[in-house]
Amino acid sequence: MTSIITGDIINSKKSDPKKWLQALKTILGSFGTTPLHWDVYRGDSFQLEIKPEHALHACILIKATIKQFENIDVRLAIGIGDKTYNSPNITESNGTAFVNSGECFEGLKKTTLAIKSPFQPFDAAVNIMLELAQLTINNWSSTSATLIKTTLENPNLNQNQIAHILNKTQGNISQGLKRAGYDEISKLLHYYTTQIQSLC
Repeated sequence: MTSIITGDIINSKKSDPKKWLQALKTILGSFGTTPLHWDVYRGDSFQLEIKPEHALHACILIKATIKQFENIDVRLAIGIGDKTYNSPNITESNGTAFVNSGECFEGLKKTTLAIKSPFQPFDAAVNIMLELAQLTINNWSSTSATLIKTTLENPNLNQNQIAHILNKTQGNISQGLKRAGYDEISKLLHYYTTQIQSLC
C-alpha cells in the first residue's frame, strides 16, 4: 500500500512563481527525491508518493507552506492503494493509488482537500472531518500558516522555542496556535494515523 498526493496551486497566475515555487519544491523535497518520489509539472501541478500514515500530515504541511503567500491556496487529493508499475518518474508510475488520487482530485469542487482509498467507511468519516477542518485551514492568514508550518516541522519544540524561531512572544504563539486550530488539527492527524495504520 502506498499513497499518492495530487495537487495544484489555486490562483497561481495571480502570484509570482518565484515566491512560492521554491517553497513548494523544498517542502516536497523533505519527503523524498525528484522525480522518483515527487515532481512538479505543468508549472503549478505536482505529485508526491508517501507512506499512507504520513499523507495527511504532508498535506497540512503543504497547505501551510503555500498559504504563507498572499492570494494563493492549494488543492490536494490523497489516493491510497497499490503501485503496480514503478517508473523512475512518479508521473509515469501507475496503480490503484494513482487512479484513486486522480479521481479524488477530479472530484474536488467546493473542497480543497479530500481522500479516496479502498476503505469507503474510512473515507466517508475522514472526508467529513476534512471539510470541517477546512473551515479553519482555508482561512489561515499568512502569519497563521507560517506558525502552523514551523510547529509541524518542529514537533519536539515547545512554544518558547517556536517563539524564539519566529521572533515572537510565547503568548503570541499560544494565541496564534489557538486561532489556527492547531490542537484540533493535531487530534485529526492522530485519528487519521491510527485508523490508517489499522487498515493498511
